[in-house]
Amino acid sequence: MELRQLRYLIAIDDEGNLGRAAERLYVSQPALSYALKNLEAEFGVRLFDRHAGGVTATAAGRDVLAEARRTLQQADRVTAAAERHRRNATGVLRVGFEASGAGELTTRARAEFARRHPGVRVEPKRFDWGEEAAAVRDGRVDVAFVWLPADLTGMRSELVHTEPRLVGLPAAHPLADRADLSILDVKDEPLMWTERAPRAWVDWWAVNPRPDGSAPRWGPTNDNVEEMLEQVAEGAAICFAPTSMTRYYARPDLAWVPLSDVEPLRVALAWPDRADDPLTLGFVDVVRELTAPDLR
Repeated sequence: MELRQLRYLIAIDDEGNLGRAAERLYVSQPALSYALKNLEAEFGVRLFDRHAGGVTATAAGRDVLAEARRTLQQADRVTAAAERHRRNATGVLRVGFEASGAGELTTRARAEFARRHPGVRVEPKRFDWGEEAAAVRDGRVDVAFVWLPADLTGMRSELVHTEPRLVGLPAAHPLADRADLSILDVKDEPLMWTERAPRAWVDWWAVNPRPDGSAPRWGPTNDNVEEMLEQVAEGAAICFAPTSMTRYYARPDLAWVPLSDVEPLRVALAWPDRADDPLTLGFVDVVRELTAPDLR
């Protein structure tokens, strides 16, 4: 058994279909099917039931998959530990963020850190909806500006930024010229959302349930900022976004109106709980210094 085979199993389970899993893994479907049969023969149990719509994990498969996921997470942590030491030696710090991150603080912090550590290369790593916390956890980045709510288990974190939320509308929308809007003013509008993020994250952004107990009218889904804004501009739905994103992704075919009665976006700086490398801790110190006047 190899880690590669465990990754195959997880892809098959995630996709529920051998063809889609093969595409995701960049292998041929016959090769993936052969690998699965070999692994089932090695384990002596059937891991998936085959049916017309694809495959479904058996009871044995579900147990094996749970352990496979834990094994791969641990393997990723082993690799990340070695990678941290390699990067400390070569001078690289990876900073994660989503969309506009923590607004101007994101850029200011990277610039100030680079000024203090001229021999260190700061690599910004952008993630899509709700993924930046997982990137810290599995070692893809050393530190990240995380949009809350998020699962910060196994990390250290500090609240470093807040900003109001706005509603994005097509420029010709009847509500586009309003000075501000209540969440109930737009409760009948289809709302952009994503299947990529944890449900708690989606519901917080959607303000679900609404103050009157109603649920959002769910509109099209999207995988990233660009897809979301394109669909809003064409009139398919509205969206909610933080103030900084409305500036960083400005478009003439969109209008942004403040939401007067929803809580603001909160952004946390997060890093591994056991991080002891000087680059990560140095970046944390920079952010603390830059935000100290705002947090007094």
